[in-house]
Amino acid sequence: MSTAETWTVQKLLIWTTDYLKKGGSESARLDAEVLLASAQGCERIMLYTMFDQVVADDVRAKFRELVKKRGEGVPVAYLVGKREFYSLPLRVTSDVLIPRPETELVVMTAIDFIKAKAIAAPAVIDVGTGSGAIALAIAKNMKTAQVTAVDVSPAALAVAKQNAVDNKLEARVTLIESNLLGEIPAATKFDVIAANLPYVSDAEYEELPHSVKAFEPKLALVGGTSGSELIEKLLPQAAERMQPGALLLLELSPMLAEKVVALLKADSRFEGVESLKDLAGHARVIRATRKA
Repeated sequence: MSTAETWTVQKLLIWTTDYLKKGGSESARLDAEVLLASAQGCERIMLYTMFDQVVADDVRAKFRELVKKRGEGVPVAYLVGKREFYSLPLRVTSDVLIPRPETELVVMTAIDFIKAKAIAAPAVIDVGTGSGAIALAIAKNMKTAQVTAVDVSPAALAVAKQNAVDNKLEARVTLIESNLLGEIPAATKFDVIAANLPYVSDAEYEELPHSVKAFEPKLALVGGTSGSELIEKLLPQAAERMQPGALLLLELSPMLAEKVVALLKADSRFEGVESLKDLAGHARVIRATRKA
């Protein structure tokens, strides 16, 4: 990226897309656009009206640094400090996992359940909330819901709190530091319990892509030797805190789906156990309801 040349928005995007593609990025053009928009301080869509505009030297310097870090494997969301999830803008830092599109299945299923049951003031809890993605998306779309969000990490809760404030949802989302449901009284009952807990096994962690293993928090990724340990601990805690007919939603690795379904079916407190597939056709979310 020579300083002697005249660099327009279009020229920068073409050069950077090629550079990132050679580095192995599967979304090179998108990465280039998001990073340039961040350096430019504008929305990504605005770049399409600026193709012939010459990029200022200070903006190009900022962009060059972002591209360098992206080339080293740093995820785009961490570089720009944000990620959209279920149409919500969320801040993300290295203290939380980057919200994935697959997790939107949890939100959609929870919302559909609440609407189908016509629950007037649903009580919802998001276990292992991280950035607050699930909790905030449900609260945003279910105007009468009171949502509790718990996480064992104070740093993650700080990010979730800021996201609640940014999205004007702090009045209906209560954040609690808790190891699973340990700090939630058994007498407190919920209509929906959703959890996207760490589910990567110790062995799988060693095989994760560099962009995940080197930058995303291990605490939010690894679930133990088999990967299902935290889910197994949650099940009896969840059963105690569910209203009759309440919904349990667990996001997990497709490799754990069969095991978790068997655990739920073997527990007499649950019924209606089924796995839900993501857009790629993988078993991604397990749902079950609490027997009356």
